[in-house]
Amino acid sequence: MPVRFIILTVLLSWALPGRCAIVRVVPGGTCPTIAAGVARAIAGDTLLVGSGRYAEGEVVVNKRLTILGQAGAILDGESKTGLLVLRAPGIHVSGLHFRNVGRSDLKELSAIRVENTVSATLENNTIENGFFGIYLANASYCTVRNNRIYGQARTESGSGNGIHVWKSHHVFIDNNIIDRHRDGIYFEFVTDSKVYRNLSTHHLRYGIHFMFSDHDGYFYNTFRQNGSGVAVMYSHHVDMRHNDFSDNWGGAAYGLLLKEISHSSLLDNRFYGNTTGLYLEGSSDLVAERNFFSRNGWALRILGDCFEDTVRANTFQSNSFDVATNAERNMNYFHGNYWDKYRGYDLDKNGVGDVPYHPVSLFSRIAEQAPYALMLLHSFLLDIFEQAEKIVPTITPAAFNDANPVLHPTVHD
Repeated sequence: MPVRFIILTVLLSWALPGRCAIVRVVPGGTCPTIAAGVARAIAGDTLLVGSGRYAEGEVVVNKRLTILGQAGAILDGESKTGLLVLRAPGIHVSGLHFRNVGRSDLKELSAIRVENTVSATLENNTIENGFFGIYLANASYCTVRNNRIYGQARTESGSGNGIHVWKSHHVFIDNNIIDRHRDGIYFEFVTDSKVYRNLSTHHLRYGIHFMFSDHDGYFYNTFRQNGSGVAVMYSHHVDMRHNDFSDNWGGAAYGLLLKEISHSSLLDNRFYGNTTGLYLEGSSDLVAERNFFSRNGWALRILGDCFEDTVRANTFQSNSFDVATNAERNMNYFHGNYWDKYRGYDLDKNGVGDVPYHPVSLFSRIAEQAPYALMLLHSFLLDIFEQAEKIVPTITPAAFNDANPVLHPTVHD
């Protein structure tokens, strides 16, 4: 192709009217609605949404646009509809206030829905009273960052999730505040994605919930006061580091529930004030290392179908029970943990106890079979039985032991 033809084509493209233009949306102006602005704009334009209330129902964006909200720009679903649906690659939405998304038993109505596309960026938005806040469906290479997502969930059946991701890959979720939904963040069939620095609180069910999602990771998040804590299920190669699981209380509440998970890592996390800190069911090849368990009812519950899990260099401090299990045998590896209930000795002064520690107490075994026995916790009679069991073990599984307990807590950042 001749060089002069290429140059002419470029110059003509620059001269086209509206090329990379700013389309202003202002109530009462020449472009009074967001839908009108989308219709007028061409791919590559910026839609600048001015202050005002926009109650237009569900607006579909099917071209690559940057949509920026000025202070006071509010999209209102009037508790009837969803608000913004993105169906083109490379759309950027920032600075908008979404509120009052409708509820439906048949459709996942959302403040922002991204479907069957790639490379959306959603940042610095506020969502108030959403059914689903942000919904990614078959949407990959997307970024969800610095959003504030507040729900009003009252029942699981009548509420949606804060950030819902389905059948997607390479999604990055960073520094969002998500409050009062069914699940804060939900992954289903999601791969190669990362969740960083989010605050997820007061949800009816889970702060984050993984289902059939592999090769993902979540780091430096806080999951606090959720109905059931956090759950990762039927997944493998999940990396979980530097998260805070705290104050998740209830009969079925966990700091973290891992069910049917394999080849994963749980490193440098904090479990504080949960009914159960960490619950393992059907896990295998998990490495749990340098985690801090404090003031939980049960620090760790590990069921008999777990195998080849490694529990190493963790700190167990001020928990009612360190470890509970329903198994007689142990197919897992405990090594080098700090247990504040350990009463062994260290004659060679190397910082490692000279006798093993058995973290499964007599009473935890009794409570596993008869939960109503918990009313005897801290009773004088129980203390006598516990001491007798330590001298002549008859009920607690001898196979559950840490052969090299350390005498000083691991330093946690």
